[in-house]
Amino acid sequence: MKINKNKSLLLLTLVAALGLSACTEEKAETTGERIDEVVTDAKDATSDIGDSIKDAATDAGNAVEDACEDVKDSFGAKDKDC
Repeated sequence: MKINKNKSLLLLTLVAALGLSACTEEKAETTGERIDEVVTDAKDATSDIGDSIKDAATDAGNAVEDACEDVKDSFGAKDKDC
């Protein structure tokens, strides 16, 4: 859900930047620079989201492994690695 919210925010920001640039008489170069900044920020946000997902997946995997080891320990298994 958070990913969709971030994508929506990015799209809204991009549309707003393009809309504002169309309403003013700024040079095309300045408008291009602003668009480049928005795209760079979007890439950074996407990278951060990807890192968060990887971290959550790693944490979930570790929790499953810990639970498995606890179950094996409670049954007195010799091999407690999962």
